[in-house]
Amino acid sequence: MNIPFQTINWDQIETTEHKGTTGTAYWQTVLLDGLRIRKVIYSDNYKADHWCQKGHIVHCLEGEFSSELENGEIYKLTQGMTYIVSDDLSSHRSITTNQVTLLIIDGGFLKPNK
Repeated sequence: MNIPFQTINWDQIETTEHKGTTGTAYWQTVLLDGLRIRKVIYSDNYKADHWCQKGHIVHCLEGEFSSELENGEIYKLTQGMTYIVSDDLSSHRSITTNQVTLLIIDGGFLKPNK
C-alpha cells in the first residue's frame, strides 16, 4: 500500500448515521486502498447493535466509553487512551453514558497471521 502525503479536513467529510440498540453513531469515513479511517461520535446512551469481530485501532479523542467483550470483560477507555485488536480475535461492542468522539482505523493489516 502506498499512500501519498495528504490531509483530512473532517469538516468536509460527509456524516452518516448508524442506529445502535440505543443511541446513534455518527461516522465520517475516509477510504483508502486497504485502509478505513473514521471519526466517530457515539451519542449519549449509545450501545452497539451487534458484536463486532472486526479488528480496529480505536483512539478516544474526547469523552469516555466502555468496550465490552462477549466474554463479559469490560474495558473503560477515557480521552487519550487507545485499544487495538486484530480481526476475529474478540467479539466486542461499544457502550456510552455520555457522548464520545473516537478515531477508528481498520483495514487488511489487522488480519491475523495464519
